[in-house]
Amino acid sequence: MKRTSRDIRTANRSLVLRHAIAASPVSRPALARATGLSQATVATLVGELLELGVLVEAGFEESGGGRPRGLVAVDAEGGALVGVDVAETYVHVEVVDLALRVLGRAHAELTPEDGDPARAARRIADAVRDATERAAAGRRVLGVGISMPGMVDREGGVSVFAANWNWHGVPLLALLAEHLPHPLHLDNPMRACVVAELWFGAARGRDDAVVVNLGTGVGAGLAFGGGPHRGASNSAGEWGHTTLVLDGRPCHCGRRGCVETYVGAPGILRTVAELDPGSALLRAGDQTAALDALAAAIERGDPTAEAALRRTAHCLGAAIGDLVNLLDPEVVVLTGWVARRLGRRLLDVVRPAVATHALPRPSAAVEILLSPIGANPVSLGAATFALEGALSPGAGAPR
Repeated sequence: MKRTSRDIRTANRSLVLRHAIAASPVSRPALARATGLSQATVATLVGELLELGVLVEAGFEESGGGRPRGLVAVDAEGGALVGVDVAETYVHVEVVDLALRVLGRAHAELTPEDGDPARAARRIADAVRDATERAAAGRRVLGVGISMPGMVDREGGVSVFAANWNWHGVPLLALLAEHLPHPLHLDNPMRACVVAELWFGAARGRDDAVVVNLGTGVGAGLAFGGGPHRGASNSAGEWGHTTLVLDGRPCHCGRRGCVETYVGAPGILRTVAELDPGSALLRAGDQTAALDALAAAIERGDPTAEAALRRTAHCLGAAIGDLVNLLDPEVVVLTGWVARRLGRRLLDVVRPAVATHALPRPSAAVEILLSPIGANPVSLGAATFALEGALSPGAGAPR
């Protein structure tokens, strides 16, 4: 998608605000140094953010001589933002203030029947209302960001393709607008995760990063030049549906051998079944419970669990190695609920696997890290979609 001057201005506003959140209270010259923008540009953008009610004047910094510099700070009380993580099996909502600190949350499990678009919209709206009624009392909700798995048209608010629910061209934001009065913004989990890591996590301060999201499905959020890369059709990052094994396991996208079929939660459990069809790990209940059981079994030294971890790491290392060779990032961040459950044990076997499959020069330059974000990174990143909407020219003052 072609970048317009409006897009650049919104991106620069977000960049200034990101650094203001990190260093608040902060002077305008300090923001210019941190962002690489000119002092004149920063002064203009800070003025706009003050007018929007996102920043406030915060006195002056101490000076050893000369004119003291004015400070600005984030007005955390200026409103609330809502981030929604819609996955195949749940809806998770977090309400944050303008400093992106979590005020409250709501969670609802989804069933296969909730894959009906109208029913899914009602379930999402109910979770948003539940969270905002408890956490946003007295604050104006500036917007709701929704992360939807699969391919999305963020400008049109359409879920273009969601394989797990067999959605094609579902006008999700129009359906949600029937239930919710707030400004609505749509993107997908890869973009949400990479934005969360750029603002708060392991990619903070990095220009080029890959954020690998491991869950029921998998994807890769890409950051180039310190900002998210969306691609020509907002579809960049569908790494989970690149081919890992020719004529390999069937994937619900209709192809075979996709990365997701080996390192997503169902793929990991299939590996367990191939190693030991009678494994007790497969009788733990749903896939979340089964991954919890697998993580516990790995800690106990269970041979089947350890073998499944090694096979998964081998596949994940090969797939990440391709990303490292292709993109030469500074950092690869592992996030998502599968990465959180397997944690350090997964990281310890993936790092050498990546080194085996990546070329020596880019491999030596990249760090492989777990996400340090304690909150749900997809919800947190989705809240920034709403913030980006509130910061876009013409959005109007939050107050």
